[in-house]
Amino acid sequence: MRPGYRNLITDIPGLRVGNADDRRLKSGVTVLTGDAPFAAAVHVMGGAPGTRETDLLAPDKLVAGVDALVLSGGSAFGLAACDGVMGGLAAAGRGFAVGPARVPIVPGAIVFDLLNGGNKEWTDNPYPALGRRAIDAAAADFAIGTAGAGTGATTANLKGGLGSASVVLENGLTLGALVVVNALGQATVDDSRHFWAAPWELDAEFGGLGLPATFLAADEPAPAKRLGEATTIAIVATDAAMDKAALHRLAIAAHDGMARALVPSHTPFDGDLVFAVSTGARPLPDPATDPFLLGHAAASCLARAIARGVHAALPALGDLQPCWRDLRA
Repeated sequence: MRPGYRNLITDIPGLRVGNADDRRLKSGVTVLTGDAPFAAAVHVMGGAPGTRETDLLAPDKLVAGVDALVLSGGSAFGLAACDGVMGGLAAAGRGFAVGPARVPIVPGAIVFDLLNGGNKEWTDNPYPALGRRAIDAAAADFAIGTAGAGTGATTANLKGGLGSASVVLENGLTLGALVVVNALGQATVDDSRHFWAAPWELDAEFGGLGLPATFLAADEPAPAKRLGEATTIAIVATDAAMDKAALHRLAIAAHDGMARALVPSHTPFDGDLVFAVSTGARPLPDPATDPFLLGHAAASCLARAIARGVHAALPALGDLQPCWRDLRA
């Protein structure tokens, strides 16, 4: 395995990501869209999710493709970011045709970032406008760290952020991950600069420090956030042709990446979920073994993306937590 050219989810041809954020608000929106609708599925493992239109992603539901996926801050307020994304897509002529009308299909998920030091005293919900800005900004290149939906993200001990990574398999298939790291758990080991995801790191992409010689993995963690205040939401995507049932299995496998990179993960306090996406551009070279390989790639790639999001976070006025770069070597 090797990273793609950008080491971003947009190494999959046809996919684009847009970010929009408000630094005073300490929140934002991230959108994944494509040149054409794509197949998608979702799997939830956290105990406190916040979602919109995810039921239609089940294998037995009618919708075969979606126009975009939205990751947003703002807790339940952030679900309104999908409205802005729908408006931008409709203006571009995208969406399911119903007579002369077009209805863009835009599922979304949110993280809780209402207690991160930002100014939340708004009169009108800011997330529809942020969603519109994000879809209008969609491109192959985009920022990670303190950007988009990761702008106000936090973990147990450090600022979180928006992360992404990609991998090209030996069979030529490409897989990428996009994640908002807003976890109850830690991405780093104890009080060190070492990432739990270190065994899956490629090309020193988040410091190349490896794991520490010793650590207190057996210690019982105490929750640093309350019920509903922590969530890591992610998208894994591939150019391999996969239907919604296969993508559902891919999303399940990708959750292993959260468990590798965040300790603890999938708690009753988190709303952890993973969307899985296929552009369908490449047939599976070996339908018997390739889903297995893609599942492993999804888990390791998501673990890397989580570490990259925390590694890239930048300090900002009013922060309540330090960044990884602030830790002593």
